[in-house]
Amino acid sequence: MLRPLFLYLSRNDLARRFVMGFPLARRASLRFVAGETLDDAMAAVRAFQARGIHATMDHLGENVYNEADARRAADEYVELLERIHQEGGWNGHIPHCSVKLTQLGLDIGPGLAEENLERVVAKAQEIGTFVRIDMESSDYTDATLEIYRRLRSRYDNLGVVIQAYLYRSERDVRQLIEEGIANIRLCKGAYKEPPTIAFPKKADVNTNYVNLMELMLSREALEKGAYLAVATHDEKMIAATRAWEAAHQVPRDRFEFQMLHGIRRDLQEGLAAEGYTVRIYIPYGTEWYPYFMRRLAERPANVWFIVSNLFRR
Repeated sequence: MLRPLFLYLSRNDLARRFVMGFPLARRASLRFVAGETLDDAMAAVRAFQARGIHATMDHLGENVYNEADARRAADEYVELLERIHQEGGWNGHIPHCSVKLTQLGLDIGPGLAEENLERVVAKAQEIGTFVRIDMESSDYTDATLEIYRRLRSRYDNLGVVIQAYLYRSERDVRQLIEEGIANIRLCKGAYKEPPTIAFPKKADVNTNYVNLMELMLSREALEKGAYLAVATHDEKMIAATRAWEAAHQVPRDRFEFQMLHGIRRDLQEGLAAEGYTVRIYIPYGTEWYPYFMRRLAERPANVWFIVSNLFRR
């Protein structure tokens, strides 16, 4: 019952203004968000890397409707990448970054979003790191994949996200594999979608997730250069990936596990200790509200965890 409520609240401007002005909510958001500044995010990245865990950084923001704001968002990503380059000392594990195309102007026009994304990807290529295009709601799937395909033809340091809850995802994965550009973060999906286009039952989403993982780590896909980021905290999905890896002798440099900042530190550290590549999604910035609400929607038990910790002090 709570999931639809939190997904609704994530898009509600009145709730947004109320919650973002509520000091306890800002404090609670730190469960999932590194902080509001680039300094906060860099400190979190360094802390993870000290434990052998890598990072992808997300400067929070989405659904920009002003061209100047979209260009400013691209500027902020270029600044982030320059900061990463200037600080150095990454021992061969330069942090990646993740971007949302609506933050770069997709609602204004795909041309603007692609132009802004190319600036970010070009800068990332210059400093030797990688950019992942986050997937948003199904309204944007076609446009996101079209932009990915065009830029991927010129840059190989670019990947995309596929959501297992969409019926179309198997077709999309097969096409990207065939095109030789399947660098995919596989997640379950965090937006509210109708049953006409998405699996309504969790069990079916899980089944599709395993199916897509196996497709990406099949011999045929690996021969075509596929790389998979297994983005989940679900121990059954992780176990299925490890079983497939062992049964099919999948090289560990062809996939990694990705998790969110603030969730399942025990899993993160356990997998890293076993020699798997583990990457944490580290969001930061003042636009934390929609992201925070989607994290609560994904697992409403997080609400009670946060409340208990807020009032424990």
